[in-house]
Amino acid sequence: MDSCDRKFLKTDSDSRQDEILLISRIAAQDQTSLSKLYDRYARVIYTIAYKILNSSEESEEVVLDVFTQVWRIAKNYNFQKGRVDTWLFMLTRSRALDRLRRHARFDKAITASEDAALTMRSQTDTPEEELLIQERGAYINACLAKIPTEQRLVLELAYFSDLSHSEIAAKTGLSLGTVKTRIRLGLKKLREAIGDEWSKN
Repeated sequence: MDSCDRKFLKTDSDSRQDEILLISRIAAQDQTSLSKLYDRYARVIYTIAYKILNSSEESEEVVLDVFTQVWRIAKNYNFQKGRVDTWLFMLTRSRALDRLRRHARFDKAITASEDAALTMRSQTDTPEEELLIQERGAYINACLAKIPTEQRLVLELAYFSDLSHSEIAAKTGLSLGTVKTRIRLGLKKLREAIGDEWSKN
């Protein structure tokens, strides 16, 4: 082993020990150590989450989720079972996959609510009214398609499934504040999209 190899191994070992020390300090509720760990890993955690979710906003929230979780469970970290970076990447993958599964449940619930709405309309609308509703539905769907997925999903739960903000938060596991923010941003973008579509017609 030459001197370069020995220097690399020493640097890597020192880095691991430094990260173990950071985790132990975070377990003692040291916010400075959490900030250092965040600065070191936030970008790579975002990259991992983005490869799974393909959404900037969702990936940013995964980063926050992971470091919030680290703050809560740092005392449970066992350096003998794995490196700090491996532990962080496992947390990241778990949180990102949770969001994917949540979206799958959303899509299933939204499809069911739309099917129910179509059944009700078929029992009450005349052919002319049905055609108008279909045209309006296609128009709204075209506008909704322009909205980021995470915002579109909460809008659909609010307006297609008629859920309150609190019910959406409970169903999705999101905080009430996040639900309200996504609905607000989604409505703003929907209004802009409707304006764009209207100007084309």
